[in-house]
Amino acid sequence: MSVLTNHAFHIHTNTSHVLTEIEQAVHSFFPISIEMGAKVRAYDGISVSISKPLAQNINHKSCAFGGSISALAILSGWSLLYLKLNELGIPNQLVIQKSEFNFLRPINSDFVAVASMPSNSSWEKFLRALNRHGRSRISIHSEVKYESGLGGVHNGVYVAERTD
Repeated sequence: MSVLTNHAFHIHTNTSHVLTEIEQAVHSFFPISIEMGAKVRAYDGISVSISKPLAQNINHKSCAFGGSISALAILSGWSLLYLKLNELGIPNQLVIQKSEFNFLRPINSDFVAVASMPSNSSWEKFLRALNRHGRSRISIHSEVKYESGLGGVHNGVYVAERTD
């Protein structure tokens, strides 16, 4: 098993390059995201948005497959942490430890997951533990939206381990 760390890609601050670089990293670390059609749509330093087309993630009921929906939510949280730690120059391994998804309604169109930064106090606590102990965990909230509204919400606990 190979170990992937977030220092394999350097994310620039120029927005036109950022989305391309994020998407390259996501596809490199999670090749299945290519087949699922995952596209990084936005990153503003506070949240990241990643979309998937319904056509590549459809189930037998002609709506989005639950596994694709939850995978996108997990991926958005991972991507947000990947970006924030990269901006700080902290090489690490990043994994999800716990995942909870609440499916609110069937998604019958293309969909997007939006992961947002936690409170400043949670982020600072996470960084202090990561710097002090070389390992830390944090909860990230994501929402999955589609043309008719909110399709589901995800709460994930992610663990980062310093690799330097």
